[in-house]
Amino acid sequence: MSKKMSIMDLPEEEVVWPGNPACQGCAGSLVGRLVYKALGRNSVRVEVASCAPGFMNIRVPSFFGPAFEGAAAFLTGLSRGYKLMGREDIVIAGLIGDGGTVDIGFQGLSAAAERNENIFWFTYDNEAYMNTGGQRSGATPAHAQTSTTPVAKLSQGKVEEKKNVPFILALHNVPYVATASVAYPEDLTAKILYGKGIRGFRYLHVHAPCPTGWNYDPKDTIKIARLSVDSGLWPLYEITEGRRLRLTYKPKELKPVAEALKLQGRFRHLTDETVYAIQTKTRENWERLLSMDGGTIC
Repeated sequence: MSKKMSIMDLPEEEVVWPGNPACQGCAGSLVGRLVYKALGRNSVRVEVASCAPGFMNIRVPSFFGPAFEGAAAFLTGLSRGYKLMGREDIVIAGLIGDGGTVDIGFQGLSAAAERNENIFWFTYDNEAYMNTGGQRSGATPAHAQTSTTPVAKLSQGKVEEKKNVPFILALHNVPYVATASVAYPEDLTAKILYGKGIRGFRYLHVHAPCPTGWNYDPKDTIKIARLSVDSGLWPLYEITEGRRLRLTYKPKELKPVAEALKLQGRFRHLTDETVYAIQTKTRENWERLLSMDGGTIC
C-alpha cells in the first residue's frame, strides 16, 4: 500500500523549471510540480486544453493538444507504442483538468479503465472550466456560483451534486484509484510513488483550489484545501483492485464545513439552511467511508 512510501523517497531533482505564468495561489501548478517530481524524468506527459499547458514547463517529453476528448486514447497509443519499443519502464502520465476528465474526456477515460491500459491519469480538480471563463463542470459542487450557474433571482448556483469519479473508476476493477490534496503533500506523493510501481490503469484525483474561479485571497489556497479535507468535504482515500478502500487520513474530529465555505466567494450566497444541508450530507458521506475503511466498497 502507499503507506510504505513517503515524501523522503522523492527524487532530489526538480523536474519543473522554476517560474511559471500561473495565477497567484494556483494549486494546479503545485499538483504538476509534485506529480513530475515524484515520477521523475523517466515519464511522458500528456495534456489537453486546460490551465496546465500554460503553467507547466516540465523537463520530460510532453505532448499537447490531442482533442479535448482524446486524452485517454492518446495515452493508450503512447503506452502501447513504448511497449513495442521495449520501454515499459516509462510512466505514461496525463495531467488533465476536471473538464477533460469528468465531462468531455470521460468516455475515453472509462474505456481505458475498462481495458486496464498501462497509464497513470492525474486529475487536478479546480471544479470548473477555469481556463475558459469558469463555467461549471461535472466536478463543480452543488450550490457553487460559476459563470454558467450564476446567483440571481432564478438561480442560486449549481443544482447538481459533484460527480464521484474516483468511485466510478474504481468500479471498473482497476488496480489503483486514490484522492489527494495539495494541502497534504506527503499523502499525495506517497500515492504517486506507490502508483508509479504498478502496472495497469492508475488514477489519482487531486483537489486543487483556484483563487480566480473560487473568488478567494490567493494566500488562502492551502488553508482552504486543508479545511476541505479536515471538514470531510474532500476525503483522502485509496481503492485497490476496484474493491478495497482505505482512508489515508482521518481527522480526529471533523471541522464544520462552514469554515471552508465561508472563505470562498463562490459560496457567499449560501443561507444557514443550505450550509446545514451541506454539513449533513458531508457527515453522512464521511460515516459511509468510515464503514468501508479497511473493507470493500461493494
